[in-house]
Order: sequence, then C-alpha cells, then structure tokens
Amino acid sequence: MSDAPAPTPKRKKVSLTEKRRSARSFALQAVYQWQIAGQPLTEIDAQFRVDNDMKDTDVQMFSELLHGVAKSKSELDKAFEPYLDRAVKDLDPIELAVLRIGTYELMQRVEVPYRVAINESVELAKIFGATESHKYVNGVLDKLAQRVRYAEIRARKG
Repeated sequence: MSDAPAPTPKRKKVSLTEKRRSARSFALQAVYQWQIAGQPLTEIDAQFRVDNDMKDTDVQMFSELLHGVAKSKSELDKAFEPYLDRAVKDLDPIELAVLRIGTYELMQRVEVPYRVAINESVELAKIFGATESHKYVNGVLDKLAQRVRYAEIRARKG
C-alpha cells in the first residue's frame, strides 16, 4: 500500500464563450426572478453567487446583465416594443427576460457581435421558453438589430 496521495483529476479549461453562455443563463434566471418577485437586485445577485456553482461563469457579465437590464428596463422595452405583435405586459415572463437581455446586449455591449447576441438569446429561449418562443425572440431581435446595429450589419454584407 502506498501513502502517496491520489492524483487530482485535471479540470477541463472552460472557454470564454462557455463562461459567457453560463453568465447569460444565470442572468436570465435572475432577471426572471426580479420580474416575478420584485426582490432587490443586490439580494438576487448575492443569492445566485451563494446558491450556484459559478466557477465556470463570467460573474462580472452576469452581474452587468442583471443590473443593466433592471436599470434600463423602460429603454429596453421601448426599443423592442415596435416589433412585438402584442403588448409588453402580455409577453410570457421568460420571453420578456430573454428579449430584455438580448436587447441590452445589442444596445449596450457593442463588442458582442449582433449575431452572437441574437443566437445566444435564441438558445436561452429554446432552453427556458415555450416550444416556439425561440422563433419569436429571433424575429424581434433580428428586426431590432437592423436598427441598432445597422452599421455593423451593413459592413458585414459588404
């Protein structure tokens, strides 16, 4: 019998893309909680950091999305509202949270390519939303991107 300690398994390195995807997922859940329960943001932020394993998460991005969406709620809603087929108040709470996060990224995080912001929002809607909500989210954010990311889209098309 050997007294040598068992080798520790090597931890897989997590990419920045995966860390950001995790941040968006946690942010969606936190924004949803804020929308439904109306808890103070600092409580929700702290609760998520304590209750979840966020070692593979871009925690700074999580916090920025949560606080940024809440702070800019009215501006975000006004930005995507023209592309809705119903009133904002009639949106499913998950769709609303996804649209707010996607809109925030399109308007405030210009370093994130518009296609990434839309695709990540669509993926969140597929995971957390109703069966066809990802198509709705895609349509709304695509129309919004045509307005708020016009130069980027035009440059991409050449």
